[in-house]
Amino acid sequence: MNYPIPANIQEISDPRQQRVDAELVATAIAGVIENARSQGQSLDDLTAEVLAEDGVLDLKQRRWLSDLVAQAWTNFS
Repeated sequence: MNYPIPANIQEISDPRQQRVDAELVATAIAGVIENARSQGQSLDDLTAEVLAEDGVLDLKQRRWLSDLVAQAWTNFS
């Protein structure tokens, strides 16, 4: 990957004007997982946050993202 994994939540949500591609999304997911683990969160905790209604993604998109995060969580173990 060409993007460093974000070390904290501020780096994850940095609104730099970058083109969004699969690599950037994967890096953001990795950063979210590392941040969640460093705070002692479980996969269930993180999944609940992803599935929570947020006004940005619809339920189908949140479920897809939740599955993706779960797969990444397992792969980064």
